[in-house]
Amino acid sequence: MRLLGGSRGAPPVIGRVLVTVTIGCVPDRLYFTDSDQANALIAADPMALLVGFELDQRVKVMKAFLGPLALRERLGAIDAETLASADLEPVFFEKPVIHRYPRSMAKRVHELAVYVRDRYGGDAARIWNDAADADELRRNILDLPGFGDMKTGSLGAVLFKHFGVQTARELVPPHPTLGDVDSPQALADYQAAKTANKAEWAKARAGS
Repeated sequence: MRLLGGSRGAPPVIGRVLVTVTIGCVPDRLYFTDSDQANALIAADPMALLVGFELDQRVKVMKAFLGPLALRERLGAIDAETLASADLEPVFFEKPVIHRYPRSMAKRVHELAVYVRDRYGGDAARIWNDAADADELRRNILDLPGFGDMKTGSLGAVLFKHFGVQTARELVPPHPTLGDVDSPQALADYQAAKTANKAEWAKARAGS
């Protein structure tokens, strides 16, 4: 884990990239995939993290969070402007496909990128950096295209437990989320529990 400066004062500049910092430390990896490169990307790049959450639907967590790296490799970048300006459908359909539902998810990622570009000037981290309190952060996340209550809670848990974003504390749900995944084994345990919970939910729904 690398230590970074606090939120006060001018943010550090690394090369030509302006880095906005609101917390004391940032993880070097988020262990949401079996790819070290993908794990490093979603930890370092807020837009990549949001795209991973956008793709986390009807596929395993590992598949969803590999998507940002695949997009960066195919487009050369994964910033909001690049994603908003690109025709993402053929990119998603390129083999291997980025998602189980490439057409619909290409549309969702495009809508997300346009929103971040237009609402936050392309700086995805402003979604939590600009939030004065938990209520504003919750609204900011829920306003993102494709984000509902479940994703809001899970992203809030990741922001609080992995990045120390204090305004996200109240968003953390009582059940396990990706915020609790801090190792490859924890990821396997989380995925197994998620699959079991879905099976129980489907069984209960069928019996109702």
